[in-house]
Amino acid sequence: MEIKVCGITRLSDLQMLLENKADYAGFIFYERSPRFAASKIDARSVRETTGIKKVGVFVNATLEQVIRTIVDYGLDLVQLHGDETPAYCAAVATKAPVIKAFRIGAEVNWEKDIAPFMEVTQAFLFDTASAKGYGGTGDRFNWELLQQYPFQHPFLLSGGIAPGQEAEIAALQLPAMIAVDINSKFEDSPGVKNAEKVTAFITGLRLAKQQTTKH
Repeated sequence: MEIKVCGITRLSDLQMLLENKADYAGFIFYERSPRFAASKIDARSVRETTGIKKVGVFVNATLEQVIRTIVDYGLDLVQLHGDETPAYCAAVATKAPVIKAFRIGAEVNWEKDIAPFMEVTQAFLFDTASAKGYGGTGDRFNWELLQQYPFQHPFLLSGGIAPGQEAEIAALQLPAMIAVDINSKFEDSPGVKNAEKVTAFITGLRLAKQQTTKH
């Protein structure tokens, strides 16, 4: 199972992810987010960083902004966290693979809301629907809903994942789940990661996953 750490705003945190062999680093390009990367981290330094997949997170951005940021920061993937349409996702996908985020509430209409995006995305990301905003809220949705996921299209699990949940996540029987996405519960303040918590989670999840595959 792969691990994405989102809300990176410091090069020292990016370096820490490389040392821990995290799979993805997420950079938020949404100006209203307290983890807005563009004002905090140097584009060239990110662009020249290799060894980790760099994901740019956008909310209802213009196509021009997304394309420019892909180039400036050397992004490997784009995560769309707003109300983007399948046609918009298809346009972005001509420049970089797309992860479409969906905010999950009390129930999900898989066929109506999710299925139209399958052909234009590399993966989905399921986060918690919250009045607090688009992602990074620290709230968790009901993971039981994912037992009803009817597709083989890969997805990432997000939304309020916290330290100590490694064994619970490793035990989830969800064949399409390829990665987990952690953020706000692993910070000292918005955009400032707690290296000890991140390191312990990555190590713990990999260990727990090894143990579940042995049984």
